[in-house]
Amino acid sequence: MFGLPADYPAIEMLSNEFGLKVIEDAAQGFGGNINGKRAGCFGDIATTSFFPAKPLGCYGDGGALFTNSDELAMLIRSYAIHGKGTDKYDNVRIGMNSRLDTIQAAILLEKLSVFENELDARNRIAARYSQALGKKYKVPQLPERYFSSWAQYTLVSNERNVDIQKLKDAGIPSMIYYKTCMHQQTAFANEVSSKQSFPIATKLSKQVFSLPMHPYLSPEEQNLICDTLLCDG
Repeated sequence: MFGLPADYPAIEMLSNEFGLKVIEDAAQGFGGNINGKRAGCFGDIATTSFFPAKPLGCYGDGGALFTNSDELAMLIRSYAIHGKGTDKYDNVRIGMNSRLDTIQAAILLEKLSVFENELDARNRIAARYSQALGKKYKVPQLPERYFSSWAQYTLVSNERNVDIQKLKDAGIPSMIYYKTCMHQQTAFANEVSSKQSFPIATKLSKQVFSLPMHPYLSPEEQNLICDTLLCDG
């Protein structure tokens, strides 16, 4: 989440023990890694998003699935193109139309050429934020041997509304990801046994907010963001 991969080595140990399948969600984590193994390489299937706000984003919308299984790859391609069989006019299952547009693929190929440089820049900006803001806020932590793509840089604050207003007054955008937890979604209203479920997620949803994060933030912009949050006035 926000660019940091989950502990997939531990998850895969459990899945192997109990004979489970693992689907990796790398929608925000594409570009991150654990001990050099990139997000998108874990589990039986991995997914990512190319929505424009993601670390590697196209100009519209798109995504990808990754797998080492030829059988799963063939099944996924079938689902993506109307459920087609060996002939495109023979639909052997109920599928969908989810092909990546050629223009989006072309854009992504060009952006891939500078992706490593952008990841380095994101990490430098995140380090600058953490160094400047770490004494006042709870800042994101990177476990040893983890590398984040920093899709978002998210702080925990006991005065979130005050901080967001400070930024707004200075013309600096911020965002809350996510103010409504999964278990609070209307779709799951009949599934959650108690409103007291998931207390940590519920608490954090009232405290977190994200700062501007992209590889082209200038040092002056970074300084303005940090100085605005650190100002007591």
